[in-house]
Amino acid sequence: MLADLQHLNQDAAELATAPLWPLPDGEITDSLVTVHRCGQVLAVLLAQLAHQATTRGLPRAQGHATTARWLRELLHIDPAPAKETAERGALLARHPTLEQAVLDGRIDLRHAGVIASTVESIPETLADFDDVGLAEAAELAEKAQDTMIGMAARLAAFQLRKAGDRILAHVAPHLADQAEEARLARQEARAHRRRGFTLSLPVDGVVRLSGQLDTESAAILQAALHPLCKPITGDDRTPAQRRADALVDICKLALRTTELPEDGGEPPQVAVTIPYQPLTRTLGTATTDTGERLSATTARRMACDARLLPVVLGGEGQVLDLGRTRRLASGSLRRALHIRDRGCAFPSCDRPPRWTDCHHLVGWNDGGPTSLDNLVLLCRRHHRLVHHPTMGWQIRLGPDGHPDFIPPPTIDPDRRPRRNQFHHRPQEAPAAGPSPAAVELLEGSAPPKSPTPMPR
Repeated sequence: MLADLQHLNQDAAELATAPLWPLPDGEITDSLVTVHRCGQVLAVLLAQLAHQATTRGLPRAQGHATTARWLRELLHIDPAPAKETAERGALLARHPTLEQAVLDGRIDLRHAGVIASTVESIPETLADFDDVGLAEAAELAEKAQDTMIGMAARLAAFQLRKAGDRILAHVAPHLADQAEEARLARQEARAHRRRGFTLSLPVDGVVRLSGQLDTESAAILQAALHPLCKPITGDDRTPAQRRADALVDICKLALRTTELPEDGGEPPQVAVTIPYQPLTRTLGTATTDTGERLSATTARRMACDARLLPVVLGGEGQVLDLGRTRRLASGSLRRALHIRDRGCAFPSCDRPPRWTDCHHLVGWNDGGPTSLDNLVLLCRRHHRLVHHPTMGWQIRLGPDGHPDFIPPPTIDPDRRPRRNQFHHRPQEAPAAGPSPAAVELLEGSAPPKSPTPMPR
């Protein structure tokens, strides 16, 4: 199979480099349809392989908690397509008829996802009907599946989803009204469970927000945003820009209150690290505590309403040991770890500092101190991994004071040290001259009574 796939890849690469200008219009159109169908077939094969790997336990055997995380590292793809491929493999395994319909070109994969979710909800919707048995519910689900496969020839996936909401009106009209009420009640409960909110990694300085809310929660959000995003005379912002600014204003207002719970032993805050050159008394490009870069102009603006905390860095961007002797790392020591590790230090992990624990390289009970050279930031999953008695990971600090991870022989027989290359590190200092400093801006904390003068 592998040889056939490699041959197919070579043929496809040759077609992709062939000139297209000689093709007539009709062949361009037909080729688009054919290439789309080929892509769907290959996506089915990709999903099948991912599901087979899951069934064999390959992701967990290689140290990954989920198939999606395994696919991210194996294929070097983003989280969204990795998760989609993993979920698609499980879906097609449950619905072989839909899988075959995709391979036959009758539906595409998005149609398959819509049909599967609709069909799987039918037995649940009919469960409260005393006069509908399991056999009849299964028969109606199969009939609904066939009906929606036929609809897919003329409906896009989003249109098919709307039709699926009323599919019982097509296959069981005598149950449709009662089922609609039961469906809405279950839909509201399911929407509440599936609620969520995510922020993407920045692309060209833009962070994409995405999420899901149930209808009630969405109404509450709209009520809070509305007073802050009304059109104002002379305001040239678009409606979307006004809503975005309103959301940030609400969060700023919440940070200024004293009612939010503490985060890491301190009030919630945004931490920004800025290189500071003592000779020129200027601030450089800043870095947030999630590893994202900000211009010096933006950092100065944030500094107008923030508390400044100087942190001296060594010649290679290494934070000097703050000499704490407590078991729990908090306050300035915790901030020093944030600046050094930028998040979970385990190789390839993208978890930011706020989602990490402080791990002692030499255990506290074994005499290890709570100091910078004996601590490393790890997310909960990787913290459990390095503590696992049989996994075999070891951690040490390199000559530059940053953590190295030594993999077990089962992963790398040569046990070559690895580092997290995801998080941005503080820039190295020049070869000569005084060591730079970093200034940490804590947005959301009350400014000190005697504010530190900001260099210009």
